[in-house]
Amino acid sequence: MSSFLFTAWDGGGAVVPTLSLARALVARGHDVRVLGDPVLVPEIEAAGAQPIAWTRAPHRTERTAESDLFKDWEARTPAGAFARVRDRLMFGRAGDVARDVMDELERRRPDAIVTEAVLAGAVLAGEASKVPVGLIHTTIDAFPADGRPAFGPGFQPARGRLGRLRDRAVNRAARVAWNRGRPALNAARAELGLPPVEDAFDSLTAVDRILLLTSDAFDYPGLPRHPKVKVVGPRLDDPAWAGPTELPEGTDPLVLVGLSSSHQGQDEMLRRTAAALGTLPVRGLVTCGPAVEPFPAARNVRVVRSAPHAAILPRTDAVITHGGHGTVIKALAKGVPVVVLPMGRDQLDVAARVTAAGAGVRVKRSASPAKIAAAVREVLHDPSYRAAARRMAEAIAKETREDRAVAELEALARTARPQQSAATTG
Repeated sequence: MSSFLFTAWDGGGAVVPTLSLARALVARGHDVRVLGDPVLVPEIEAAGAQPIAWTRAPHRTERTAESDLFKDWEARTPAGAFARVRDRLMFGRAGDVARDVMDELERRRPDAIVTEAVLAGAVLAGEASKVPVGLIHTTIDAFPADGRPAFGPGFQPARGRLGRLRDRAVNRAARVAWNRGRPALNAARAELGLPPVEDAFDSLTAVDRILLLTSDAFDYPGLPRHPKVKVVGPRLDDPAWAGPTELPEGTDPLVLVGLSSSHQGQDEMLRRTAAALGTLPVRGLVTCGPAVEPFPAARNVRVVRSAPHAAILPRTDAVITHGGHGTVIKALAKGVPVVVLPMGRDQLDVAARVTAAGAGVRVKRSASPAKIAAAVREVLHDPSYRAAARRMAEAIAKETREDRAVAELEALARTARPQQSAATTG
């Protein structure tokens, strides 16, 4: 049996795959603690792990818009939204995260640390304490590599000289944006006795393994990756708070709506989407998640707080989503085509991969009910979308026959034992 210390934050779509991995390790007999937001305690306990609350690090005790760490939906530009994440948690508060992790390491040293990429301070604590670190990324590949389109704008792979120039220019701009967080990051490194870094991204990738919790088939084929990145397949669990629900009555096509489980200013978009479904001969099931209160809708549309997507997707004909990786990959794993209305974060890139695969369509987040309805009609009536989604489902089924993420983390934990034995005998 190995001991793992996970670090987690209430980051919407990042929570479910992170705790899915913790649950899988617990099921295999390992000891798993999760250092995370107090609001995550019920979900951590449902995974069978031991919850430990952040003290210094930014954290949430309730799920309200006011308690959101970033409020990135208020930013005027994508660059401004990224800066909020970088400065309010990732690098700007890396020292606070690192001190909380170091306190827990002193209390009980694990065989390995497992952390989501945004919690850069956990990486620093692992580097300073020489505990192996597995960095997990719960969406598509965001790690820069020559020949990959920049993460964020939703670019397709470059074609020709102009496309390559575009990627180089945007990747350079992204590096500049990352490195605006370098002073805070280096201050945190200095507190831990670590040398400064010239490039902030180098500190983030100073880990033993980077595990990408997505499908290789969902990415653009043939593109290079950062040398430490390993694609280990998606996590397809439902969140612990997804309770049972009844489907709308009738035999018309079922359209499932799942936008974001965290606040992204999606309230009005949910209402427009429900209005669109009200004009179609479909059964609509709109899941609001913890962030939005259910609201009245047309007779053929049921609006609920949550629903078990894993049970409903096999009976679903189309999914409408904001492009969160979790909802999209679960839909495709069941062969269901999607309509994507990206709002920000990783969603433009997820939408780009959906359309490149031919498994759905993208519409603007500001689309009218009529345009959303037209997109739904298109994916329901054109069989090519379902055929592409089913091809993706076949690939995902092959990738998830074995739990490669668990195997990688078990191997990572084994690397710590010789070091710990030597420290004990010395």
